[in-house]
Amino acid sequence: MELLHSVDLLIIAAYLVTIVVIGLVLRKKAQKSKDDYLLGGKSIPWYLLGLSNASGMFDISGTIWLVTLMFVYGIKSAWIPWLWPVFNQIFLMVYLSKWLRRSNATTGAEWIGTRFGFGKGAKLSHIIVVVFALIVCLGYLAYGFIGLGKFVEIFVPWELVSNYVPFNIPLAYVPHFYGTLFTIFAVFYSLLGGMSGIVWADVVQFAIMTIAALVIGYLGWQAVGTGNLQVPEHWMSPFVGGLDMDWSAIIPEVTDKIKSDGYGLFTYLLFMMLFKGVLVSIAGPAPTYDMQKILSTKSPAEASKMSGFVSVILMPIRYLMIAGFAALALVYYDQLNLLNSTGQIDFELILPTAIKEFVPVGLLGLLLAGLIAAFMSTFAGTLNAAQAYLVNDIYLKYTKPDATPFQIKNMNYLTGIVVVVVSIVLGFFAENVNAILNIIVSVLYGSYVGANILKWHWWRFNGEGFFWGMVAGLLAAAIVPQLFPTVNALYLFPILLVVSLIGSILGTYSAPPTEDAVLKTFYKNVRPWGFWKPVHDQLVLENLDFKKNNDFGRDMFNVAIGIIAQTTLVILPMYLVFRQNMPVYIALAVLVVCLVLLKKFWWNSLEEKLD
Repeated sequence: MELLHSVDLLIIAAYLVTIVVIGLVLRKKAQKSKDDYLLGGKSIPWYLLGLSNASGMFDISGTIWLVTLMFVYGIKSAWIPWLWPVFNQIFLMVYLSKWLRRSNATTGAEWIGTRFGFGKGAKLSHIIVVVFALIVCLGYLAYGFIGLGKFVEIFVPWELVSNYVPFNIPLAYVPHFYGTLFTIFAVFYSLLGGMSGIVWADVVQFAIMTIAALVIGYLGWQAVGTGNLQVPEHWMSPFVGGLDMDWSAIIPEVTDKIKSDGYGLFTYLLFMMLFKGVLVSIAGPAPTYDMQKILSTKSPAEASKMSGFVSVILMPIRYLMIAGFAALALVYYDQLNLLNSTGQIDFELILPTAIKEFVPVGLLGLLLAGLIAAFMSTFAGTLNAAQAYLVNDIYLKYTKPDATPFQIKNMNYLTGIVVVVVSIVLGFFAENVNAILNIIVSVLYGSYVGANILKWHWWRFNGEGFFWGMVAGLLAAAIVPQLFPTVNALYLFPILLVVSLIGSILGTYSAPPTEDAVLKTFYKNVRPWGFWKPVHDQLVLENLDFKKNNDFGRDMFNVAIGIIAQTTLVILPMYLVFRQNMPVYIALAVLVVCLVLLKKFWWNSLEEKLD
């Protein structure tokens, strides 16, 4: 049987034509102004932005990783995405998206001016945020690039293509070659259509992925019904037992995979993920596509709704697909060929190999179109964020502040091409998906946290503090992992955090506080809770009716309920596919209680007016 039927090829071609049309149709709207290109003119409805954001998170590399995790660790794999941390969307939903959107900034670096003013410290902070944002964006682009290449390699064997390629490519770099080809395609609609083009292409992609997820979930459910499922003890429990499961009598090769992952100390790992995850979430969104979608919403209330909608729409659909593929792979493991091009077993090939073996004609084309689109969605959103920083925060701020719309358009195109070329080069140096993911999530984000928590919650914190906190964190992120090469990067997080906080505090007291006018405007507009008493007292002198934000308790209650609801949305489709009826009923009951509480204590208070 040929790998791709003509029906599948036609479906993939139809998808590619659709997104080209979207880019061409929205090109004129995107060229109207800087805001139209980078933020969609702040006119896109919150539910479309939320769906687009969810689509961007439904990336192919992450899905490969999550299918592998569920195959190996079972229901407990629901906790491992706390590494990202996946529940940062709940903090954004409850209060941080609102705070961020009230600033009316175009990028995270522009936001620095609203918090620290425009003095020396603010300029230094602005530069370090741009540098950090570009590093993270390039890392994510390289990460998606590798995942897509490994995926395509399964369906388009190199021996069929190599005869048509006029130069020799080593087998180890075949995924990079495929990744490059699709990267060039993704660049087209994201450069032409800007944020509006990205959002509408994401809507198409998510519709495709939803259909595919429903079918894959059903196929997995059917497979479990054959009675041939064999998993280790405690595989079906999210709480009992650790991650160090005994696969020796079922699939012995998995034992080596567990050792290489380094997730053996489950309780300590979970504690560290929660500790790190909460701090990363409180720090606010990193300057990537997530922040750009928040800044693109019409109002602060819509920013919160958009962030909440991401979890509601993404988790059940994505994990239905993940559980379906894990079920197919477990039941029919003997039919999978997990050998990579160098002859080694690679468990990251579970997803593409399961697709090749078990997905029928027609659906295969739909699924491939959706997963290729997932790569393009993540790539396009991240590329848009990188362009925003280069154009808005370097070109317009330092090089040509009076640039015409025509010049801005050309600079958007130029920076987009440069970013793509650099990310492809970086991708060639990456060993695998997990290597880049560890660098981004555990190392870079560890350096980001200290300074970014203080910027929201401490009035005395200034631009110099932010700059030196970020510099100290980034230097520690570059040095500390080299000193402890055998230690899981997650366990190094406390060291990076302490170094960043020391840099932040020393930097803060090396310079005077931010100007009173800047602090008062920021506090009045954003209204964060935290240590803002001196600024609050000044504003009360000007307006006796001015009230501070007393919602800390309510916000933290909503965060806790939101995390429980989000985790339930992850576990529910897993239990559904694996035919665990009682856990499904319990999860549904927990979810209903959470939704009732969130409706009363979060949704009903979103439209509260500031003084």
